Amino acid sequence: MNVDDIISYAELVHAEKANLQKGMNFGIGKSYSVFLMSVRKGAPYADQIDPSTGNLIYEGHDQHKTKECPDPKSVDQPLTTPRGSWTENGKFFRAAMDFKGGLRKRPELVKVYEKIANGIWCYKGFFELVDASIVSDGKRKVFKFYLKPVQKKRLGRTIELPHNRLIPTQVKLEVWKRDGGKCVECCSTKNLHYDHDIPFSKGGSSLTAMNVRLLCAKHNLEKSDKIMSLLPWVAIAGSFAEHLHKN
Repeated sequence: MNVDDIISYAELVHAEKANLQKGMNFGIGKSYSVFLMSVRKGAPYADQIDPSTGNLIYEGHDQHKTKECPDPKSVDQPLTTPRGSWTENGKFFRAAMDFKGGLRKRPELVKVYEKIANGIWCYKGFFELVDASIVSDGKRKVFKFYLKPVQKKRLGRTIELPHNRLIPTQVKLEVWKRDGGKCVECCSTKNLHYDHDIPFSKGGSSLTAMNVRLLCAKHNLEKSDKIMSLLPWVAIAGSFAEHLHKN
């Protein structure tokens, strides 16, 4: 699976080999955790992406609705369960504090999926959990988890991503609506991907819908093959231009 691939919930579950009914899933992978996020209107939690850094600010989750707690939005988000074990909030909070305190050499690695529409998700990539806090939202105390985008490399290594590499949610939502949830080349609704018209590596922007479109896997591959076939000619043209400039 590649960053910006669009998948169904069933495909998400298949990819993680787990029924992800919870939005927060600590240690569900062999070497990572999973967050399900949404910044859509009406989303149950106040997740957000900092536009200046690309960092994810993920809000903790409420306790379950029960007879004793008919309105979870009116009470503080829980750190522990009534039996004293850690909630998912508690597990992630402890991991963040251990990293800040030097008890962990590496931050918790978190794989993030973002909800685009009902039943439609987008793979957002890996993030590192670097900090956490408990804050007041004006009515109660909630958890905030701070994560920076990274690229996962071999042997557990990661490298930071430029803050403008990720496609912002609002751009994704605009493109999804504009393209009708279909490949712009063949109208397929299968194996879709958010594609940069001009690749990011070639100076294309992730920050505007003008440079982002929906492509199916077939046409995304055809575009990649076309770009690769042009590279030798681009190199030749560059060398020729340099020769003319020197002479």
